[in-house]
Parts: sequence; structure tokens; C-alpha cells
Amino acid sequence: MANDPLFGIEGTALTLRSQRMALLASNIANAATPNYKARDFDFTKALATATAQAAGGSADERTAAASAAADSAMGYRVPLQTSLDGNTVELSTEQTLFAENAVQYKTTLSFLQGRVQTVMTALKGE
Repeated sequence: MANDPLFGIEGTALTLRSQRMALLASNIANAATPNYKARDFDFTKALATATAQAAGGSADERTAAASAAADSAMGYRVPLQTSLDGNTVELSTEQTLFAENAVQYKTTLSFLQGRVQTVMTALKGE
């Protein structure tokens, strides 16, 4: 994705942020599920892997590379305090990470919208 002249690395970042948001939402939804293990992935590692794997590829190849990179950077969260039912979700931690990721997602999306607007302005000749 690093060679994409329009979106650069931000397209891959947006895909990964979306995947992470879904993962964190799943952790929150399963906060009361016995033996559920909270999962997350290292965003920086996944982004580096995805950009290396899909440089110059098609949109589908970049999306597939982002998914594979998220899977390779995936891990289980180690709780600060263990639960009696084996659940490793700490609701406050998950909610904080979800909120942080949502802000970062919105920031990336805003940046991409600015890029698209710039291209649209150039195409209109304004």
C-alpha cells in the first residue's frame, strides 16, 4: 500500500483500524462469557507487515494483506486481575482501547476524505 499514489498507507491503516474495532467490540460483548480469552493485535506490527506484503498490489490484494497481517500480529491479552470463571476481558481496559481506536479511525478517515476532496477539486479544475 505504500506505493498507492492516492491513499498511501492510510488505506491499509483504515482497514486495520476497522478490524481492530471489531475485535475489541467482540471482547466487550463477551465480557461475561466464561473462559472467553480477550484478543488484540499489535497495530504497528500489522501495519508494517501489511504494507510490506502488498506494496503495489491491487485493492483486493491490499485488503487480503491487511487481514493476514492482523492475524499474524494477533495475541491474547494478559489480564491484570484474573477472573474466577476464566474470562480475561477487563471491561475498562477494552472500553479505553476501543475509544482510542475509534478516535484514531476517525482521524485516518478524515485524512482520507481530505485526500479524496483534493483529487475531486483537481478533477473539476477548480
